Amino acid sequence: MLAKVLSSAVIGIDAFLVEVEVDIASGLPTFTTVGLPEASVKESKERVKSAINNSGYTFPDDRITVNLAPAHIKKEGTGFDLPIALGILTATQIISQSIISKYLVLGELSLDGRIKPVKGSLPMAIAAKNARYEGIIVPYDNGREASAVEGITVLPAKTLPQLVSFFRGFSKIKPEKTDISHIFNRGNAFEVDFSEVKGQEHVKRSLEVAAAGGHNLIMIGPPGSGKTMLAKRVPTILPPITFEEAIETTKIFSVIGMLPKDEALITKRPFRSPHHTISDAGLIGGGHIPRPGEVSLAHNGVLFLDELSEFKKHVLEVLRQPLEDLQVTISRAALTLTYPSSFMLIAAMNPCPCGYFSDPKHECRCTYPQIHRYRSKISGPLMDRIDIHVEVPAVPYKDLVGEPNAESSENIRARVASARARQFERFKRTKIYCNAQMINRHIKKHCRIDEASCDLLESAIDKLGLSARAYNRILKIARTIADLDDTSDISVDHIAEAVQYRSLDRGKRLY
Repeated sequence: MLAKVLSSAVIGIDAFLVEVEVDIASGLPTFTTVGLPEASVKESKERVKSAINNSGYTFPDDRITVNLAPAHIKKEGTGFDLPIALGILTATQIISQSIISKYLVLGELSLDGRIKPVKGSLPMAIAAKNARYEGIIVPYDNGREASAVEGITVLPAKTLPQLVSFFRGFSKIKPEKTDISHIFNRGNAFEVDFSEVKGQEHVKRSLEVAAAGGHNLIMIGPPGSGKTMLAKRVPTILPPITFEEAIETTKIFSVIGMLPKDEALITKRPFRSPHHTISDAGLIGGGHIPRPGEVSLAHNGVLFLDELSEFKKHVLEVLRQPLEDLQVTISRAALTLTYPSSFMLIAAMNPCPCGYFSDPKHECRCTYPQIHRYRSKISGPLMDRIDIHVEVPAVPYKDLVGEPNAESSENIRARVASARARQFERFKRTKIYCNAQMINRHIKKHCRIDEASCDLLESAIDKLGLSARAYNRILKIARTIADLDDTSDISVDHIAEAVQYRSLDRGKRLY
């Protein structure tokens, strides 16, 4: 007897349909799984056999062949346990083939018949919707995640007997539903706020400009000056995440099993802060079984690299592709995967190994060769991809003890969102979304400056020794500052402020 159950698997962050075919024939008792199953899929036969027997059904003592089609794609994970078990029960005529064919099924089985959660239920629900299936059956703990996809019925199941009873018409399973608008309203609250930061007004302004234009930023200052504190508050001033962005970000967290329990969607922009001991595979993704790295987990959010000079140099170099292409491509012998990685990079570092170079209140004991080696870990090509450089001095005592009167994140976020709206309208017929992504032809079109601004920029380039690349960066930053001021034209004031955000391009910056 032959039975077919539809399931799904994930490649990268997208799911594809898998047809689980179960054939039971007379012969010596065997259980064979074909279709490029990896180890955890092959082991499913023991879990399936115990789950069926312990749920009160009879496991057939015949020759059982399970085929996972398409057979040319490798199948991974434990999500095929449930469709295989239901396929066996369908082949033994306990469940009707016509009814089970309406649903996509996924889930891991415990030995006692309980259904355990699996990774990737969100992209699998999207695949089921696109295939126009009536519904998807998921483990109970994956119900909220899958229900974020509108237009398909999501049935969360707890045990194998419960599902069999449902398919035989003896009981019903209540569909899982999620109020997306309620989730997004709840996701606007933050535990930290810019109003808590005392002093550092010029740094806050630079972070506002960076957030408004999607610019990458590096902060350089002594220990305790507030670099980490400021970076952690950047997500509070970014524009609220859109539904499309939330779906794309949640897919990444879903396929590696990092979506918080009972959460349907990632409704806040991610903030990832990996330790400086991270490997290159941990940062951009990879491994024997490729999985997304920190740059993909920060997609549509912020990647914060604290103590930038402490990262291994080859680890920092792998950042060049995602910063340039907004995606990461991982190639292996069997397949090539591409993960999205459109993030805002915030980096922080000390000016020297001891941290007190150029600090007027502390003596720096580092030699110039030591400072050179410390900073040379950050290559020129990587630094070229960072638009804004800002120095973060130690906070004066009077600012520490004074009453906090700083602007709140909500007010800053309103200006940032307004500036982003102007950019969205400006680039709506292109494939870019913010000023930081402009290339030369966009700069020529949208960053025209008057004669006075040209004179100022020429003077800055001559006196400060700015590079040609810095010229384009300054124009992009000035365009963002003008957007914050809600003006179409770039003025001298905008150019003057933008020049100040390129401190590391100045001739005597290192030695």
